[in-house]
Amino acid sequence: MHRRVLSVLVLTPILAAVLHSSMTAMTPQAAAAGAARENPLMKPSPLPFGAPAFDKIQDADFKPAMEAGIKAELEEVTAIAANAAAPTFENTLVALERRGVLLRRVSLILNALASANTNPTIQALQEELAPKLAALDDAIFLNEKLFARVETVYESRASLTLDPESARLLEFYYRKFVRAGARLGAADKAALKALNEQEAGLSAKFVNQLLAATKAGALVVSDPAELAGLTKDELEAAAIAAKSRGLDGKWVLPLRNTTQQGPLASLTNRATREKLFRASWTRAERGDANDTRQTIATLASLRARKAALLGYPDFAAWVLEDQMAKTPGAVNAFLGRLIPPATANARAEAKDIQAIIDSQKGGFQLAPWDWDLYAEQVRKAKFDLDSATVSQYLELDRVLRDGVFFAAQELYGLSFKERRDLPVYQQDVRVFDVIDRDGSPLALFYFDPYARDNKNGGAWMDNFVVQSKLLGTKPVVFNCANIAKPAPGQPVLLAFDEVLTLFHEFGHALHGIFADQQYPSLSGTSVARDFVELPSQFNEHWALDAKVLSRYARHHKTGEPMPQALADKLKAAATFNQGYSLTEILGAAVLDMRWHSMPAGSGEQPAGPFEAGVLEQSGLNLPQVPPRYRSSYFLHIWANGYEAGYYAYLWAEMLDNDAYQWFVEHGGLTRANGDRFRQMILSRGNAGDYAKLYREFRGQDPSIEPMLKRRGISTAAAPAKRP
Repeated sequence: MHRRVLSVLVLTPILAAVLHSSMTAMTPQAAAAGAARENPLMKPSPLPFGAPAFDKIQDADFKPAMEAGIKAELEEVTAIAANAAAPTFENTLVALERRGVLLRRVSLILNALASANTNPTIQALQEELAPKLAALDDAIFLNEKLFARVETVYESRASLTLDPESARLLEFYYRKFVRAGARLGAADKAALKALNEQEAGLSAKFVNQLLAATKAGALVVSDPAELAGLTKDELEAAAIAAKSRGLDGKWVLPLRNTTQQGPLASLTNRATREKLFRASWTRAERGDANDTRQTIATLASLRARKAALLGYPDFAAWVLEDQMAKTPGAVNAFLGRLIPPATANARAEAKDIQAIIDSQKGGFQLAPWDWDLYAEQVRKAKFDLDSATVSQYLELDRVLRDGVFFAAQELYGLSFKERRDLPVYQQDVRVFDVIDRDGSPLALFYFDPYARDNKNGGAWMDNFVVQSKLLGTKPVVFNCANIAKPAPGQPVLLAFDEVLTLFHEFGHALHGIFADQQYPSLSGTSVARDFVELPSQFNEHWALDAKVLSRYARHHKTGEPMPQALADKLKAAATFNQGYSLTEILGAAVLDMRWHSMPAGSGEQPAGPFEAGVLEQSGLNLPQVPPRYRSSYFLHIWANGYEAGYYAYLWAEMLDNDAYQWFVEHGGLTRANGDRFRQMILSRGNAGDYAKLYREFRGQDPSIEPMLKRRGISTAAAPAKRP
């Protein structure tokens, strides 16, 4: 997942006065403390690539730095809007790209810590800032004088001599203003501003509610017999997790962000499995302060009203207008073609699992908390493949260096050198120099692998510094994962799904690392949601490439390569359980689209009944296959920018498999192929129309067939056609 939350914005005069008041109301003690040391966020970092000086940054530095950044940007934008000179591309569009350097720098660092290493101070500041930042966004994109300047330049574009990227920037800003409501009347603008502030505040509240709910929802176990099936190392990790919470003598299984939980594949006590599943399923629906249901119902209603104000039938229509898919109709048709074959395959898989249960005299019907345990047994029976055995060959550091990094070396000529001289925000974070094929420094890469209670779930990529030739900045990117940290001295052994996640997120990192844009707004991963997942999902393919797999899949004790027979089984099993996998993702994607397809008059819908109705109507109400994310803990769509966009993973999966098919047809893992993909996709940023960009690389429109083939999904229920 690519994550970007806070944005660089400007301030209204009223809010400027409010902020000025809050700044001048600082206590004498705080003022004295501030005078005693220089705020390291207030000036560019002296470290290589402008990397954050985490050893000097304190939580108390963020608020004054953000306020100073807002004030500085207000002055910059006011000057642009009030410029007496006739509007030009340089004095309007380029000037807008140069604005807000301080706010951008501080926002990126604060956003990273809020996601990866938060604390009550940062959480409180995040909630406080969210509506102000939304108001700042309105202050620029609802500014009549500023829009008039942009519109004047846009209307004269035929007479301008602009390079393609500059022409794209002009188009980008003009559409952003219009989509933000620049053409609305005064009353509607005021209403829109209020909605935007409410939405931002609720999104920030949702993040904090969910983080607390996920921590509180962890399963606490007093009797180790209830954890039968877990390995010694897993039990030790659970004991350490309990001790860290002050629960000595107990065991804790923390929740990850998805519905299904990793230990469900190992726990043999059915009652424990059910407890763990229900702890996950109900984490944010317990009627306490962390219950998110009212928050999301209000968010969905606000977004519907916002879309109506902007002249759209629903929020999804507004979101999709500048995406590759373009319309909700195109998305729904795409998802609709996948539902019948996915659910048909999932039902067939359920029958195989039920047969195993019955053969063992289980005496029960398959439930969601049984699927992973018994699916693993079916996998063993069909492919003679044991996940625990596979993990012995998947040690984290070797996967990173000899897998993820090696593939990037083979494809793009990159090399990586770990450095220990740069400060990090948490002791487990690692930093690497990324060196280009010609030996020149290209980027910095930070890697944060382990799960923590103060870290959001899932895995993601983002920037500390965004590349821009205009600003003279090179990329500083980071990947976050949520791998369970083992007991001291124990190896970090991965499930193969976790290996895929590392390749996936590093695909996002490559998209940022190879950024080669003049303008920061168009740089790197600043692309449509249904295109941004193409580089990440494409990079997953190299995890099973024979040359790459042979390098990183080595026994963690002996260093012996994975036996060819086991590697063959791993590849053969790649299509296993894909009916389930596709169905759970479709469940989440359809929920997202329905939440954001409500018309303005729908009101606030109760989350539980709404969700059940959507799954029933769409044919995705398989009792054994819950959606990957329930509405109440669907972080992607309520706070991470994937609203009406979760389908993007599947849309991009169509693209990535089709792109990989091009590689297969042209020799696979070669430098020539990698350089072409780098030049035509990875380095282009938001360079132009996405369909055209892809077509230029592939030589044709994308086909859905390679995607279904890779998943091993039978298309008998719905013949595949081009979207």
